[in-house]
Amino acid sequence: MNIDEFWTVIETARTDAASASGDPGQAFASALVERLAATSKQTILEYQQCFDQLHGAIYRWDVWAAGYLIGGGCPDDAFMDFRAGLIAQGREWYERAATAPDDLAQHPDLIAAAAEGSDEAIFNETVNYAASYAYERINGEEDDCTFYDEYDQFCGPRADHEPADMGESFDFDDASEMQARLPELARLLLEHSEA
Repeated sequence: MNIDEFWTVIETARTDAASASGDPGQAFASALVERLAATSKQTILEYQQCFDQLHGAIYRWDVWAAGYLIGGGCPDDAFMDFRAGLIAQGREWYERAATAPDDLAQHPDLIAAAAEGSDEAIFNETVNYAASYAYERINGEEDDCTFYDEYDQFCGPRADHEPADMGESFDFDDASEMQARLPELARLLLEHSEA
């Protein structure tokens, strides 16, 4: 699976989820699992490899700061869910956020969530595990260790490497710093929190 094929899977799941009722994030995650489970074990492993690359590419302080503003805080686990949620938004929004996280202030779901005082827009924990859930369906096993064991074999030995360059660290609790680095997001979220 190449990156274009990966994004086709995401966009197809987004289309499938659009007609579902209930929570849109959960509908997307369910559609993604269904879509992957209809493929092969090999395709699921390849999907996970692409997912990990994209997920890791936005492991940066500026993206984390955006998650912090949107979520009203963003510990490590929540940042995983935020990055998965960015992938779930599709290629266009993922690439916009990867280039300029402040562009998320223009995302319609975030604008609506801010107006409602919700801090759950974008975050999607289940997307992190979609491949393992789909693999479990194909395998008929309830233990996801098999997926991760087979994924480790699929990826081969991993060389120890330097941590990713996360960019410049800064204090997420410093409002003036956040306003300087993410002015549109800060304006949107502070405006609604003060209203």
